Amino acid sequence: MPIEDVIEFLKEVTPFHELDEATLSSIASSISIEFYPKGSMILRQEGPASEYLRIIRQGSVKVFIRSGRDDEVMIDVRGEGDSFGFLSLVSGDKSRANVVALDDTTCYLIGREKVLELLETYPAFTEYFLVSVLNKYIDKTYKEMRKKSVLYSGGDRLLFTTPIGELVTKAIITASQEISIRQAAEIMSENRISSLVLVDSEGVPTGIVTDRDLRDKVVSKERNVSESAKTIMSVSLIKADARDYCFEAILNMIRYNIHHLLVIDNGKLKGVITNHDLMMLQGTSPISIAREIESQQSVEGLVPASKKINKIIELLLKEGAKASNITRIISEINDRLFRKIVEITEKKLGSPPLDYCWIIFGSEGRKEQTFRTDQDNAIVYEDTTSPEREEEARTYFSALTLLVRDGLLKCGFPPCPADYMASNPQWCQPLRVWKRYFSLWVNEPTAEALLKSLIFFDFRPLYGNISLSEALRDALSSLLKSQPAFFGFMANAVIKNTPPMGFLRSFVVEKSGEHKDEFDLKVKGIAPLVDAVRLFALEKGIRETSTLERIETLRDRHTIVKESAEELEYAFEFIMLLRVQHQFDQIEVGRQPDNFINPYKLSSLDKKILKDSFSLISRIQDLIIERYKQSIL
Repeated sequence: MPIEDVIEFLKEVTPFHELDEATLSSIASSISIEFYPKGSMILRQEGPASEYLRIIRQGSVKVFIRSGRDDEVMIDVRGEGDSFGFLSLVSGDKSRANVVALDDTTCYLIGREKVLELLETYPAFTEYFLVSVLNKYIDKTYKEMRKKSVLYSGGDRLLFTTPIGELVTKAIITASQEISIRQAAEIMSENRISSLVLVDSEGVPTGIVTDRDLRDKVVSKERNVSESAKTIMSVSLIKADARDYCFEAILNMIRYNIHHLLVIDNGKLKGVITNHDLMMLQGTSPISIAREIESQQSVEGLVPASKKINKIIELLLKEGAKASNITRIISEINDRLFRKIVEITEKKLGSPPLDYCWIIFGSEGRKEQTFRTDQDNAIVYEDTTSPEREEEARTYFSALTLLVRDGLLKCGFPPCPADYMASNPQWCQPLRVWKRYFSLWVNEPTAEALLKSLIFFDFRPLYGNISLSEALRDALSSLLKSQPAFFGFMANAVIKNTPPMGFLRSFVVEKSGEHKDEFDLKVKGIAPLVDAVRLFALEKGIRETSTLERIETLRDRHTIVKESAEELEYAFEFIMLLRVQHQFDQIEVGRQPDNFINPYKLSSLDKKILKDSFSLISRIQDLIIERYKQSIL
């Protein structure tokens, strides 16, 4: 163990970096070194006091304690340059926490006498260990204990921990589908319920009559209440399993624009829950924003509702939601907002001359939006052989797309800097032209064609005739069969964007400029993972567009994903949540959200997980290189 190496190492470690060369040399001369295989218990809670201050030279350790109920409470994960064992070393008391090696770990050991000498001689050294480390230990312990307490009591996590079945407290009221509207209203009034499930002679639900049906289909239309209740019931019954969490119920209500869900328990009808039930559970709800959007008749009326969407993210973060749950809800609400703008604009312009489908792509196409993202959309309209109708369509869609673009801008969605929007005539085309675009990009995969493939191939339908989008997806699937050259080029593009991690698992950050000591988490962290999964999905003809749905579908169909599906899902969730939290923190202090983070300001645990996530992505990229080694340039 060359002393020079130890000195150079300590110069990079806080607080040793503040010591002079002679002191460092003295410390290095006294240091010993120990190796701990992965899984070794280095210090044990309530065990003997530590005899050394250990500084991690290589590897990592987990520091944790066990509470009275034998629950493990994580204190920290420490890596290269971090130390442990200080408190029990100085006090001579028993060890306060368990310390276990997470990897094969090598530590430098400094004896008690040398540490006490440094504490007496160097105020900065004393301040660091007696203030920083102590506070960190106590704060972390308190926070982790508090989190445990909240978790056990349910606390704010009700939306994600309460099964739907628990909200069903009343026996369900049903009636024969043969009753009249008047009888249905009487039953609802007598039982003080807002919905009535109608059943056939076998007792099978055939429809539901709600208070809204009575208001909109009977009273406002002056309908004869002697008519059969079947004439006003809603027949598309959306059901939920009693074991699903309330979060799933909210998603369904937003997606299908309904306010009542039938709850099924072990195959039998258990009851009905309403949006009111969920709002009572939660205090406020994304459903209320969805309803507000639906009730508006002008773009100006949508602006206030759109500003509330960020509040949902705050709410979900406080509830401890996973990143994928946050982005799913945000995508549902943004979809609804977008569709409402198109509906309002269509109403203003009149019916379109040709069927069309508005498609969205990029993060919108993958349902992975966080805070406001650029507009990434296009129009596919039906083919026609009539030049007059073609011209009529171009004129109509030109006006429609410009108005929708401006409407989205008013609601906080900035235009795409690269102009990947339907308002650009290039991206408002009949189906035959879109098929030609895709064929060109697949058969002649230039750098520009590959870039467009990465963006557009995540498309999904948003509004209009969905069969046009499906026809385009079918055409793409057919095109990609037996296209090793295209996949080889795409693999090349995927592996060139590597995670920002260098030798010895250190982060690679910007050296200067506005983002000095930072890196772009979206470009360098999320994109490589998303790109790799997209490559696998296209290889297998998977139609899903979201990254997590693709991983789930590929789990049993792709050898690389099969080996790492859970790790990929976890890495994606973690990096996305880090990004959402970072952007939320910026908005909280009045800054424009971006994707640049300083990894060294993260907690030790977050740094450890982020490095593990980047290592996983690098490993996946190595497998892609091996898989496409004949095509890698």
